[in-house]
Amino acid sequence: MAPSTKPVSKKSSGGKKEKVFHPQSRKAGQLARVQLRKSKLVEHARERYKKHGSQVNIYSFFFHALPPEGGVLSLDELHYVVRDVWLARHDMEIEAERSARRKGRPKSTKEAKLEELQLREKELYRTGMEVVDLTHPLTVELFRKWDQIEAAYIQQLRFIRISSATPDTVIVSRTGQHALLQREEERRKEAEAEDEAARAAAMDTDEAPLLLEPVARFSSTIQTMDSA
Repeated sequence: MAPSTKPVSKKSSGGKKEKVFHPQSRKAGQLARVQLRKSKLVEHARERYKKHGSQVNIYSFFFHALPPEGGVLSLDELHYVVRDVWLARHDMEIEAERSARRKGRPKSTKEAKLEELQLREKELYRTGMEVVDLTHPLTVELFRKWDQIEAAYIQQLRFIRISSATPDTVIVSRTGQHALLQREEERRKEAEAEDEAARAAAMDTDEAPLLLEPVARFSSTIQTMDSA
C-alpha cells in the first residue's frame, strides 16, 4: 500500500501564540509609547545615579576632611582643603600619564580629560565654589551624622560660596532646610531685628537730646522768663 501523501498537521508545542500587530495599528502605537516611556525612565535613572553618585563622592571628600577630634574648620583651613587637597587630587595621575608619554607623542585621552577637569574646577574655585559650610558649628554637627550614602540629606545643610580671588569673603548661598538650621536662622533674624530697633531708638535719642534732660536744669531759665 502506497504511503499517504497528505500533509501531517502538527500540534502546537503549547503556550500562547505570539501576537503580531500591524505597525500602523493602535495597539502597536500603544506598545511603542510604553517602550519609549520605559526607555526615558531608565535614562533618567542613569542620569540621577551619575549626578548623585558624583555628589556623594564630593560630599564624602569633605566629610573626611572634618577634624577627627571634633570642632569646625577655620576659613583658611577650608581654603587649604579645597586648594591643596581637592583640586590637587588628580596631580599624581596626570604626572604618571606625562611620564609614560614618549617625547613628541600627543597626550593620552585620560591625561587630556584629567587636565580639562582640573582646569574647570580651578576656574569654578576662582569665580566662586559652593561647599558645605564646615566653619559653621551646627552644620558640622549635622554633617557628622550623615550616613555617607544619601545625597538628599546633604541638601538640607548650610552651604557657602568661597573664591580663590577673594579668600576672605564668604557668601551664604543656602541657609539650610534642616529644622535645626531653620530655627537657628529664625533666631538670628529676630536678633538682627532687635539690634536694628535698638539702633533706631538710639538715633532718635541723639536727634532730640533736650527732651531727655531733667526739668530742674531749665528751672532758672523758666523763672527768669516768668519774672520778665
